[in-house]
Amino acid sequence: MQAQPLPMPSPALDRHEARGLWLGLLGVAIFAVTTPMTRLAVGDAAAPQLSPLFVTAGRAALAGLLSALYLGFTRAPRPQRAQWRDFAITAAGVVVGFPLLLALALREVPAVHAAVVTGVLPLGTAVVGALVLRQRPGAGFWLCALAGCALVLGYAAWQGGGALVPADAWLLAAVASASVSYVYGARLSIVLRPEHVICWVLVGTLPLSLPVALWAASNTDFAAVRPGAWLGFGYVALFSMWLGFFAWYRGLALGGTLRVSQVQLLQPFLSLLAAVPLLGETLDLPTVAFALAVIATVFIGKRMPVRVRA
Repeated sequence: MQAQPLPMPSPALDRHEARGLWLGLLGVAIFAVTTPMTRLAVGDAAAPQLSPLFVTAGRAALAGLLSALYLGFTRAPRPQRAQWRDFAITAAGVVVGFPLLLALALREVPAVHAAVVTGVLPLGTAVVGALVLRQRPGAGFWLCALAGCALVLGYAAWQGGGALVPADAWLLAAVASASVSYVYGARLSIVLRPEHVICWVLVGTLPLSLPVALWAASNTDFAAVRPGAWLGFGYVALFSMWLGFFAWYRGLALGGTLRVSQVQLLQPFLSLLAAVPLLGETLDLPTVAFALAVIATVFIGKRMPVRVRA
């Protein structure tokens, strides 16, 4: 019997995967600069700039107004009532939890510190995904998750002179908040256009974000705010809160979640590298070593077998 030729990969499929990887890398690069740009916007304890509350509400309000225009231009269908709970959970993390907690932490610690601690975000997302999506990871996955958390806590304690500081609690809470919202946002992206998901999240929170932003603005002395702080605010509003999700969610849809999500491993390093020219922060060998170790645990953990429950 003549052997049948092996099926050749589709050129169209390869192009979609390549485009998805490039879009995913673009999204990760945009998100990586969020940490130093947020630090630029809020300043530090010695020279505070915009308040964390104004940055959080203002970025969401500005992105929400742009989202309303985009949804109207594309004639996007409205979410169904059964999806409201997932939208609310996504909004709680993406719009409120992660931005506010990150901004509070960056008033107290450098951006390079935050980049290492938040480096376990992909692993945290995988943990939440396993629980929400009824998956059963093996023991190796959970060992990697525990190792990643131990590394982050060890680094934070080392930076804090043997003890954790309140900013570390903000950062860990930010990771937990983002992990939950990413999973529910990804679940919505299965049935809705990825760009519409983040836009409806932002439009749905406008009744909260816009009044809070205006109230925070009325209590802010803008004359004392440096131009660099406005640059940071503009970036997190336009790119981190809005366009970054366009590239990231579309990349996941085109290239596949498992393949494209691997580029998230580059995010801590990109954050570290961006903090040096933007903020003048310095990198030391222990920080780089901890970042490498965290990335290694995330990489190994995400390659562990996972079974889906019946």
